[in-house]
Amino acid sequence: MHGYLLDTNIVAYWFDERRSEHQRVVQHIQELPDATPLMISAITLGEIEYGLQVARIDTFKQEAFRAFMSTNLPMVLDITKATRIYYGSLRASVFEKYTPNERRRRGLRPEQLIDPVTSREMGIQENDLWIAAQALEYNLVLVTNDKMDRIRDVCEDLQVENWTAHASEQSTPPVVPLHNRSACPASKARRKPWQSSFQSNQA
Repeated sequence: MHGYLLDTNIVAYWFDERRSEHQRVVQHIQELPDATPLMISAITLGEIEYGLQVARIDTFKQEAFRAFMSTNLPMVLDITKATRIYYGSLRASVFEKYTPNERRRRGLRPEQLIDPVTSREMGIQENDLWIAAQALEYNLVLVTNDKMDRIRDVCEDLQVENWTAHASEQSTPPVVPLHNRSACPASKARRKPWQSSFQSNQA
């Protein structure tokens, strides 16, 4: 049985009945086999908490959203020591492929490789990298409405679904000729089924 890691936008659509994407997300969840694991990242919880704080919505709605997540997504994935391996491999792959040549010269200090400017130049979001790294770490399907084209391009083993789209509209990563593809270093890390990985990290 597949386990699923829900990104921030999917959780928001699931909760908010006013959103046009809400019904499609709900329908997809209802069609899943019983006991299908739905998980959320601590990174996603942080993004949602930030959104609740800056949106200045009333306290009742904030608490309703938090209660919804606590009830429907009780399995929260923390960042672990192992996550750093997947994150580092993914980021290095995107860095090598998409960063301008002058930014990839050898001899840069570590702090020069992780500054926010580099993230913008690579066309990625740091939180997306962390969440994708967790999906790889736990061997989960990442469910998102974000394209994450560059992350998916450098790691074809990352399983991604978009529950806001009809089956015929499911987004796919850019088609890259086989001879131009690089093996995903993160995929070489030893991965366990999500059940054993999650349980061992929650012990």
